[in-house]
Amino acid sequence: MEEYTALIKKRLSKNRYEHSLGVAQTARNLALSYEVDPEQAYLAGILHDYAKELSNQELLELGKMYDLILDDAEIREPALLHGPVGAVLLQKELGINNSEILAAIRYHTTGCGNMNKLTQIIYISDYIEPNRSFPGVEILREITYNNLSQGVLRGLNQTIKYIVDNNQLLHFLSVEARNWLIMSERVSECASGRENYL
Repeated sequence: MEEYTALIKKRLSKNRYEHSLGVAQTARNLALSYEVDPEQAYLAGILHDYAKELSNQELLELGKMYDLILDDAEIREPALLHGPVGAVLLQKELGINNSEILAAIRYHTTGCGNMNKLTQIIYISDYIEPNRSFPGVEILREITYNNLSQGVLRGLNQTIKYIVDNNQLLHFLSVEARNWLIMSERVSECASGRENYL
C-alpha cells in the first residue's frame, strides 16, 4: 500500500494527491461499515485518479486504443474517460487484476447499473471525502453512513442536476446508475411489504 501511495504522490499534483488520500480514507471507513474489504477499498480509493492528469488528447487516444469509448459525451468531454483509462493502465502498468477494484475505478465518475458495494463506495467517497466543501455535503455524509445506496443516489441526483443546470452532456451510465438504484430500492420496499409498486 505504501508503494502505491508513493507512486500516486509522484504522479499527481499536491491537491489531487490529498484528494486521493481523502477518498482512500473515506472508502476504508465506509467499507468497515458495509462489510467490504477495507484494504481493497483503500487501494481503489488511492488509485482512482491514476489517469486524472493525462491530457484530453492522451485520454482520447488511449480510449480509442483500448476501445473504451461508449458515448459521444466522452469524445466531447474526454475527462469522462479518466476512470476507464485509469483502470486499463493500472492493469497494464501495475499488474492490478482484481476485477472489483478495476470496476470501482472505471465507474467512479459516472456510476453504472448494478453497482456492487465497492463501486458504490468509491463513487460516493470521491464526492464526500473530507476535502470536499459544498452546501449539503455534511448531510450527504450522514445519509451515506446510514444507507450507502441512498447516499449514492443522492450524490447522483445532485450531480445530474448540476450537469443539467449547466447545460453539460450527461453520460448514459449515470442515468442507468440512478434508475438501477431507484428500482433496487423499490424491489427492496416491495419485498419488505412497506409499499406496493404493482
